[in-house]
Amino acid sequence: MPIRPARLPALCAALLLSVVPATLAERAKAAAPWDTDFLPPLPAWHGASERLVAKADDPWITPAEATGLTATPSYAETRAYLDRLVAAAPTLLRQEVFGVSPEGRELVAVLAAKGLVDGPGGGKPDLAKPLLLVQAGIHAGEIDGKDAGLMLLRDITQRGKDNLLDRVNLLFVPIFNVDGHERAGPYNRPNQRGPVNQGWRTTAQNLNLNRDYGKLDTPEMRAMIALIRRYQPDLYLDIHVTDGMDYAYDITFGNDEGASGDLYSPAIDRWLAGPFKAAVAQALTKAGHIPGPLVTEADGRKPEGGITGGTTPLRFSIGYGNLVHIPTVLVENHSLKPYRQRVLGTYILVERALTLLADQGGALRQAIAADRARRPASLAVAFEAEKTPTGGVDFKTMAHEAYTSPASGGTEVRWLGRPGPTVRMPVYLDHPSVSVARPAAYWVPATKPEIIERLRLHGLAMETLDQPRDITLDTVRLTDPKLATETNEGHVMLDSAGYAHETRTVRYPKGSVRVPTDQPLGDLAGQLLEAESTESFLAWGYFPEILQRTEYIEPYAIAPLAERMLAADPALKAAFEAKLAADPAFAASPDQRLAWLYDRTPYSDAAYLRYPVGREVAR
Repeated sequence: MPIRPARLPALCAALLLSVVPATLAERAKAAAPWDTDFLPPLPAWHGASERLVAKADDPWITPAEATGLTATPSYAETRAYLDRLVAAAPTLLRQEVFGVSPEGRELVAVLAAKGLVDGPGGGKPDLAKPLLLVQAGIHAGEIDGKDAGLMLLRDITQRGKDNLLDRVNLLFVPIFNVDGHERAGPYNRPNQRGPVNQGWRTTAQNLNLNRDYGKLDTPEMRAMIALIRRYQPDLYLDIHVTDGMDYAYDITFGNDEGASGDLYSPAIDRWLAGPFKAAVAQALTKAGHIPGPLVTEADGRKPEGGITGGTTPLRFSIGYGNLVHIPTVLVENHSLKPYRQRVLGTYILVERALTLLADQGGALRQAIAADRARRPASLAVAFEAEKTPTGGVDFKTMAHEAYTSPASGGTEVRWLGRPGPTVRMPVYLDHPSVSVARPAAYWVPATKPEIIERLRLHGLAMETLDQPRDITLDTVRLTDPKLATETNEGHVMLDSAGYAHETRTVRYPKGSVRVPTDQPLGDLAGQLLEAESTESFLAWGYFPEILQRTEYIEPYAIAPLAERMLAADPALKAAFEAKLAADPAFAASPDQRLAWLYDRTPYSDAAYLRYPVGREVAR
């Protein structure tokens, strides 16, 4: 269609919008109140940890310190600083590439240990020493751990703190989500005070690494699990920055501290809730910080409404750590505190974790061994939140008031930027809603190679069939399965189903695997393979093929067959009539009625809704 002259101005305007979007975006920002601090008022803070910051003329000042701890270096700048450190201290630091991101960036880890270049082959660390793994940037906008770690490595190698490595080794991952780190900008995390250039939460594939510890979809997480398996850390710190309500604490940390202790690693949990928590909290307090418990508010609009806790699912770092019996601590700095304050608190926490691990490595290894030797008779595989509080915790609040927002039209919270009273905060835990008897083993057919591969990546011991075998197992058939209506981490999950158990003899082909539960990772196997587990591969949607019929029968054939069946079998007729009476929608649907009867014929698909992973019942 020809362009009429009257439309040219509009067309030109559209072309301008496409050619100079950055200029227009800048104008939009200038016209909007983005520079207004809409976050709560900020209390003043000063602490002894500020003495850790290098002087402006220090040749080893970190890139973040050079900005007054207000900005964080790019991936390339971080790598360049690490290269300098490693080159200057080859007997203390070794850098290794342990993976590659979807966008082609290298994932690096720095090993800090004594004697790295002594002996043939460049030297090896003393593996008898306990090892601390510090992971930063799993959510790349929450990057406090990276800049704290760079400062600590600098002080170990250049400022006389190498004695920290006398009895312990350190493995430091400065940026886990490297692609998200480079999607940096000033508008990525509106609830967070700094750094000014914050990375992105998810990866280049738009996946959340801290939802991938079990299913292992991402190359980054596969690389991390391989790194963990290779080094077998005695203590694992996963460093984040938390959103949510305002409170007095600038750094919170912990593991699962339920009323009955952690279900999977109780000895480890006692050490983390006891010696670790006390020592780290004391060090932070002495340095001018305010440590506190992990905080997930029950209702963000009701600050005194309580906090939630309980058993963390496998998809998260501490859920994974509990199931594989690696002491794992989630560190959540408070997003409303300045970046400087948060980085310095993280430095203190990591340093104290090193000294504590040096002192108590033996005791912690005993706890790890005790948990790895456990073989509980039942496995908790699903949980539900308690409706009433199961306890309380003394909680340091920030002052606040309620007001009616003309924007939301409802009651919102206005934080006032000054400390409030210490209150007794109710705590809502969860409890197991589904527990199953621990089987002797799980059987996975060779037709699911992607599942077998992930089990191997996790390090699960298994035996592989070299020829077909008939095995009598407890099997599960789903009833009335419902899929989620929204995707989760790229998956359409199984939202709900019934689980009908039946003892059957099943032929497993060559290449199938038997995964015993009598192994240190047996609890992990249960979470991944148990049909009713909310963290299983089945729940994540890895078995979509069982949810569809592949053979059918026409109504003209099934209707007369069904009529004969009902006439010949009084029990079947009674069950059919009960179903008609109880389910009006079923009664009104000819297709549903005939399908119900078809399922009770020998012509129906025996594999339909049949979960192909079998349970070998313990004898």
